[in-house]
Amino acid sequence: MTASDSLSRFEPVSMKLQASDPIAFARQLGLSFREFGFAAISDHGLDQNLIDQTVKLGAEFFALPTDVKNSYFRTDLHGARGYTPFGTEIAKGASHVDLKEFWHVGRDLPNGHPYADLMAGNLIPSEIEGWKETVHGLYAAFDALGAKVLSAIAIDLGLNKGFFVDTVRDGNSVMRLLHYPPTEGDTSQSIRAEAHEDINTITLLLGAEERGLQVKTRTGEWIDMNPPAGCLAVNMGDMLARSTNDVLPSTTHRVINPEGARRGKSRYSMPFFLHYRPDYMIKTLPGCVSADNPDKYPEPISAHDYLMERLREIGLLK
Repeated sequence: MTASDSLSRFEPVSMKLQASDPIAFARQLGLSFREFGFAAISDHGLDQNLIDQTVKLGAEFFALPTDVKNSYFRTDLHGARGYTPFGTEIAKGASHVDLKEFWHVGRDLPNGHPYADLMAGNLIPSEIEGWKETVHGLYAAFDALGAKVLSAIAIDLGLNKGFFVDTVRDGNSVMRLLHYPPTEGDTSQSIRAEAHEDINTITLLLGAEERGLQVKTRTGEWIDMNPPAGCLAVNMGDMLARSTNDVLPSTTHRVINPEGARRGKSRYSMPFFLHYRPDYMIKTLPGCVSADNPDKYPEPISAHDYLMERLREIGLLK
């Protein structure tokens, strides 16, 4: 069986298994993460009505006039919150900007919180009724689900299941409402989002069943990663890959333009980028170092400093 065959036939891991057999759940996820850096989860427990309403409100926002959307583009926030216009973000080392626009929702911190200077407040589009209740409600649900997935990852790595709890407490996690506009007519760019790795710890992605997401295998082959409808795609980010000395790899992925009629339709997806807390020092976990896999990252770096370094690389921070 080829890598392409194995991924196309991949059976998502059911979240229900975590309750009945957390060891088996962790093992199944771990096998996929170690091979592909990606996994698919079914029965994830996110409220489908909440998901549908968030997609609806996001589409309503992206349909607003450009000048209205741009009023929520805050250059001082470097894309961390609010709106980022079409053609702004560029993958590290890429020659073309990505064909997308997006909105970022972050964590709401109380007044006087120690991270308040590092994590900007959220923007709320006044034109869209019910935004905060719906969109921020899905953010909270994603945050809770991410903790469950990290618990399984900890078990797979031979750690206490609660190992990552403190590392992501009040972390700078971001939910992205993402819109790839139609690409009608001829275009010299067939890539909607250039090849890249995610910056964060893990990414939870809704909307991956829409064709276009591709993953680069260890042999350099591009393969489709489109789980069944209703499933969640999960992938490693660079922060967790660094912590695990690449035992869990942060896999290169991209979004290509669909063929035929789908090329003229919008594509929406919602990734949730789960981050370490800003002052967490990213250093190699001892259990991930061996004679065959010596420490590639001997110098620790704070999660905030690492994030700033990477945001400069993708054009969101000057």
